Amino acid sequence: MRATTRNPTDGTEIAYEVSGSGDPLLLVHGSGLSKGTWRGLGYLRDLERDFTVIAVDLRGHGRSGKPHDAASYQPEAFIADVFAVLDATGLGPVHFVGYSIGARIGLRIAAANPERLRTLTTIGGSFEAMTDKIALTFFPTWREALDTGGMDAFVEAWGAHRGQAIDASTALAFRQNDPVALRAYFDGIEAAEPLGLDGAAAITVPTLLLAGTDDPDRFRQSREAAKRMATASFFELIGQDHSSSLLPVDEVCDLIRTYVELQGAA
Repeated sequence: MRATTRNPTDGTEIAYEVSGSGDPLLLVHGSGLSKGTWRGLGYLRDLERDFTVIAVDLRGHGRSGKPHDAASYQPEAFIADVFAVLDATGLGPVHFVGYSIGARIGLRIAAANPERLRTLTTIGGSFEAMTDKIALTFFPTWREALDTGGMDAFVEAWGAHRGQAIDASTALAFRQNDPVALRAYFDGIEAAEPLGLDGAAAITVPTLLLAGTDDPDRFRQSREAAKRMATASFFELIGQDHSSSLLPVDEVCDLIRTYVELQGAA
């Protein structure tokens, strides 16, 4: 089932889809991607065998509304979007699975609204400030690429910076974005106040933190957070960097499924 709802505060339309059966599990994608990324990679096919899977398009992405002002991309707006989807579906509390910015949103919800979550899985997540992180994650001249050449220029410059072409599914997701909205989104999340280690340490929701061994900042932060949190486990994804942290799909899905089952048995 594909549907939309609206953020009750600013009216931004949020697209989502629901499939499968079982306990509810919410998938929240990373920057520049969409709910279609989970289907393209095979996450939906795997997870919907055991869960009722809700996949959401973050504001500024996919089929959701795309505001052109940075102020629209603050943590409280993303959280309200997620709650609007959960309220519209009547599903919850959920097992939350978030990648990159999706993980950041999940950590904030776990800290402030733990009653909304059964478990939290973060993939390539962080609690630190995003200041200057877009340039490190993508490439230094990302603003110029978006402003002058749009999404095609962004994807091409990103691939050149990495020394290899961006994989087809990721490139397709990025090319479908609105460059003005994506610029506003990046500016907005870079300016947001971070949750911080103390905020992450206060989380009591059972949490699985996953990070690639070649993603040094998120690896360090995820391991550090797991040590400080009351109920958390850290697992390293051998040989993966930030861009490849969702791979291999079967391994990550098995980790999610096993962790959820363990928490249910506890």
